[in-house]
Amino acid sequence: MNNRDASGPDAAHTRPDGVSDRTVEALGKLSEALETVERARGRLYDLHQLIGHADLMLDDAVDLLRTAGHGDLADRVRQELVGRNVIAGRWTFQLVEDFDDGYYALFKELDRQAREQLAGGRRHLFEAEMKERRRTHGRPGHEATP
Repeated sequence: MNNRDASGPDAAHTRPDGVSDRTVEALGKLSEALETVERARGRLYDLHQLIGHADLMLDDAVDLLRTAGHGDLADRVRQELVGRNVIAGRWTFQLVEDFDDGYYALFKELDRQAREQLAGGRRHLFEAEMKERRRTHGRPGHEATP
């Protein structure tokens, strides 16, 4: 699809000459996979914040156990659970950092590199072409661009 007129997608979302349907499909699938990883990354940050909040809540739980006369249990929670690693040797901030600096950084780099090498850096070509196929040309709310 090389529709470059004003009623079509902008240049940033138009397939460069010579880029095959399979290439657009492959880049679309790679982008979709990255979007899924982005969602997983958000959940990792959710885990990080939730575990941190829970750890801070344990301070109140220890105090309440102690004032309720359960000093031995309060001591055990304080000594064994407060500040404990969630995985051997690691708090959640370390999991987030390792994920961001390793798997996530590589995934983003390979996605960027694939787009640069195969489509001149253009993003979301698959979706832009789907929009062109699915929108009703000339209909309000179905414009190609803002």
